Amino acid sequence: MYAVVETGGKQYRVQEGDRFRVERLDGEAGSEVVFGKVLMVGGDTGVRFGTPYVEGASVRAEVLAQGRGKKVLVFKYKSKKNYRRMQGHRQYFTEVVIRGIDA
Repeated sequence: MYAVVETGGKQYRVQEGDRFRVERLDGEAGSEVVFGKVLMVGGDTGVRFGTPYVEGASVRAEVLAQGRGKKVLVFKYKSKKNYRRMQGHRQYFTEVVIRGIDA
């Protein structure tokens, strides 16, 4: 069974046991989070689509870690004007593992 969930403005196709990073969520390592915005559920019995979300469906996940990604350098430049600006950014993330899909 698999599902498509929405979190942090992005959509993820997940199955039980999948491990991935999402935008930062509240919760410490070891706690459980529930994704309620399920767009689609599929499996052996067929596929169910939501309008926009599937009613009664949820995906349970366990928080593995909180962290920050690699540094991304933002460099602004205008030619012939001696304008240069460098700025770094590290995005926060939450690493989760899918424990179950409730359809």
